[in-house]
Amino acid sequence: MNWNISAWCIRNPIPPIILFLLLSVAGIQALMSLGIEQQPNIDVPWVSVTVTESGAAPLELETQITRRVEDAVAGVANVKHIRSTLNTGVSNTDIEFELGTSSDRATNDVREAVTRIRAQLPRGIDEPIIQRQDFVEDSGITYTVESPRRSAKELTYLIENDFSRALMAKPGIGQVYRFGGVDRQICVNLDPVRLEAMGVTADMVNQQLRGLNVNLPGGRGEIGSSEQSIRTLGSAHNIDTLGSERISLPGGRWVELNSLGTITDGSSEQRHMALLDGKPAVGMEVVRRRGHNIVAVEKDAAAVVKELEKKYPDVKLTQVFSGAQFVRESCEATFESLILGAILAVVVIWLFLRDSRAALISALAMPLSVIPTFAFMKAMNFTLNDMSLLGLALVIGILVDDAIVEIENIVRHMNMGKKPYFASIDAADEIGLAVVATTLAAVVVFLPVAFMGGIPGQFFRQFGLTVSVAVFCSLLVARLITPVMAAYWLKKHEENHSETWINRVYNDALKVVIKHRLITVIAGIMFFAASIWLFKSLPTSLVSRIDRGESHIRVELPPGSQLKDTVEVLKELNRIVLKRPEVKTIFSSAGSGGEVNQGRLIVLLKPRDQRKLTQDQFEDLIRPQLLLVPGARVTFGGGWGSGAVHVLLTSHDPEALQNTATELVKEIRTVPGLTDIQSSAAALRPEIVVHPDFARAAEQGVSVESIARTALVATMGDIDANRPKFDLSDRQIAIVVRLDPKFRQKMSVVGNLRVVGNNGRLVPLSSVAHVEFDSGLFKVDRYDRARQVSITAKSGANLTLGEAISKIHNLPSFKHMPPSVSEHKAGDAEIQSDIFGGFGYSIVTGVLLIYAVLVLLFRGFLHPFTIMMSLPLSLGGALIGLLLFNKPIDMYALIGIVMLMGLVTKNAILLVEYCLVAMKEGMSREEAIFTAGRTRMRPILMTTTAMIAGMLPIAIGLGAGAEARAPMAIAVVGGLFMSTILTLLVVPVVFTYMDDFQKWVLKHFPTDGTAAGDEAPSDVNSTEILSHKSH
Repeated sequence: MNWNISAWCIRNPIPPIILFLLLSVAGIQALMSLGIEQQPNIDVPWVSVTVTESGAAPLELETQITRRVEDAVAGVANVKHIRSTLNTGVSNTDIEFELGTSSDRATNDVREAVTRIRAQLPRGIDEPIIQRQDFVEDSGITYTVESPRRSAKELTYLIENDFSRALMAKPGIGQVYRFGGVDRQICVNLDPVRLEAMGVTADMVNQQLRGLNVNLPGGRGEIGSSEQSIRTLGSAHNIDTLGSERISLPGGRWVELNSLGTITDGSSEQRHMALLDGKPAVGMEVVRRRGHNIVAVEKDAAAVVKELEKKYPDVKLTQVFSGAQFVRESCEATFESLILGAILAVVVIWLFLRDSRAALISALAMPLSVIPTFAFMKAMNFTLNDMSLLGLALVIGILVDDAIVEIENIVRHMNMGKKPYFASIDAADEIGLAVVATTLAAVVVFLPVAFMGGIPGQFFRQFGLTVSVAVFCSLLVARLITPVMAAYWLKKHEENHSETWINRVYNDALKVVIKHRLITVIAGIMFFAASIWLFKSLPTSLVSRIDRGESHIRVELPPGSQLKDTVEVLKELNRIVLKRPEVKTIFSSAGSGGEVNQGRLIVLLKPRDQRKLTQDQFEDLIRPQLLLVPGARVTFGGGWGSGAVHVLLTSHDPEALQNTATELVKEIRTVPGLTDIQSSAAALRPEIVVHPDFARAAEQGVSVESIARTALVATMGDIDANRPKFDLSDRQIAIVVRLDPKFRQKMSVVGNLRVVGNNGRLVPLSSVAHVEFDSGLFKVDRYDRARQVSITAKSGANLTLGEAISKIHNLPSFKHMPPSVSEHKAGDAEIQSDIFGGFGYSIVTGVLLIYAVLVLLFRGFLHPFTIMMSLPLSLGGALIGLLLFNKPIDMYALIGIVMLMGLVTKNAILLVEYCLVAMKEGMSREEAIFTAGRTRMRPILMTTTAMIAGMLPIAIGLGAGAEARAPMAIAVVGGLFMSTILTLLVVPVVFTYMDDFQKWVLKHFPTDGTAAGDEAPSDVNSTEILSHKSH
């Protein structure tokens, strides 16, 4: 006898009910503790090497430090890319490793590589800082810090010590950045006239203070019967004590430090400044650690801030911006789409069945499939993010699919006169193969998405596995729970004939296509060919533009501009932007990237329901006004979904690279739809250059290093490691020795600086070197050990990323680039290329897996091929949908196309499986085809309509981030609609051709058993799938 799992559950309902109760409880508990983030965490091993040398120009840093560091780390295993940025005094090298590399191992390997070449680096550098980048510099949480009783210096100290330590004690907080404020510093401003009169230099004063103002251990003594440590205390206790310290002069003389200049307890030279709505501000930005979600980090930060306000009642901390806000809104919108889609699917079921009990039984499949999936997500350490939630929202119609097929078949058997109990047993047994086949086809198409390689694999892993588990749970519900509920809860009712007219229309259409088989097949092939043409014609993009409610504006002044100039420009930009009613607040900073001529603005817009303009419309409106601000280059930028276009050029020939980039930028400016064009090719800035006269320097006994140190200490002060320190009870404050600022403004003062020569004699710097004005690069970028220039632009709303890149590649200067200049994919274009390639692989793999599953279930090769013919028919519908709604083929649209691969086979499986069973029972082929059409029409329409209804809320585009999600649902809805119509007509025709081919094979190659390719329909039923035979 045959043992059927659904029949067993109907006879023993308690075990399956208990099973799903336990799964549901576990799922609810997991849901309450799942983290929330916008996108899945992508763990890219990343190590940075930072080397500082005060005052060093980028070109010197490149030759003396950066190239040596790059060459050293290039030999480390699994290095993927090396990127370096050089600003005045700072060389920063970022090493990206292949995915899967241990971050700890990578950090240690880089540290060992740098240690090996440490002796080759200049002596005047600070010790290299090697660290793993385990924090994520995306949208963080910004606070302003105010106090009526504390100065900017005191607030700065609070942020960098007490506040930072308290916040970073939380495991999810990776970094705390201060903006605004000033650092406390003891300033020794020397008078060059007095120095010359006394016969000393600023460097000599600095070195003596280092030796005098210090506390050192002095050994150990044994006096009497006890042991004492010996300490030498030379550090000054206050400014007066420091000023009275004696500085040795040539000839055995001395002078108090006070006599050489002024000493103040002041602040460091301000190199950056922050503004809030155009007014100076002091505050901090909290950045999450990699692997932690921003919503949890915001909660932890808020708890710490509350404790800090209790500890410091005079200090007020105000949150002005949080990246968690958009994440919450996006997740809430996706959840709402999921729930609304489920409600629409239930309504569709009721409209078809007009039976509240049957509709409710089908509807229960959705929560019973989704809720246990949360337990799986928790076990896999997944989070509630755009990918996992969007997957659940999109498959909500699929989850009810199996239950619809089951319940519709049970109702059909009840209409034959059977009681619900026996109708459930017979119907579940009859429909088993179709249910299992449709579900497994959907599962196997999502699994390759979860296991794509590289960054796309990490990004879509949660999506693929979450959807696969949810769909598999729906199969269990359909096989274990739906028949049980139908058997004990359904009531017999009169058969509904409301759909008869649909069957009649379909029956007439089926007669036409069966009569004109060849024309039908040719029409299907032509439709597929048109779909391929449309696929190549539609524009491509990484992701559709998203209205995040925040605009990022970059500002750059001409090289040589001072901080005060940048601040004035930022204030003017604030004044212009704040006039707009859409603006909520503006955070601005001058001195971005360590350069005082650069700044940025983050414009926070009011919620979408409180403004008339979208983010794109707002930016298009204010851009012309901001471009009129004199002396400033203003560009708009952003991150994910901002329409950023990035062209990366590299070369070992700096001149060829610069010329190519310059010409390319000129031509890009002529491309319609591209704005905010910017090149990282650094402009020249004014410099004062000291050229040593080697002959005179040798005569005077002066080295080049001595000349450089003289200029460094006199104008900037020594490097931090060589500065004397002023000891306080809780910290040390740097003592900066240099010339008074008023003397540093004169060119003649530099030439009159004294340098130590033979026998300690001081000679003017101008006697051993030539001092003149010149210009030089203020920034150098490198990529994979070559010079790099990045050209960025922003594509307009009517120009996709793919179109923009194509137009740039067709420009004459790009086509005729010198052989020494190379282009590399970068930014969104690089990510798009990786993702599109990954999806191409996933689609091919998914199609092969679907065919393999069908071959196993149908135990033959021919009719699974018939079912597979429904796949190409769906592509055109998806593309037509994108075309009608003016959507590009982007990452989300590709997800929809992948989903279609698993969905559209459903209708073909229902038709083909019924035809095979009917023919096995003695029907002719044509009679079986028409009977299958009449019988399977209603479940096909029900499941398709329910899936479309479930996806409508996402297709319409409601809530935060809806612009990105809409193309996926549009592709699925269009594909389902078109494929359902074509499948019902084309698949029966292909079935007849496959049946003819099978007969031809059996006729010309007879065997003693079943011929190759014979489907053996007599064995095709549900008992072969979730059962075993016992005799």
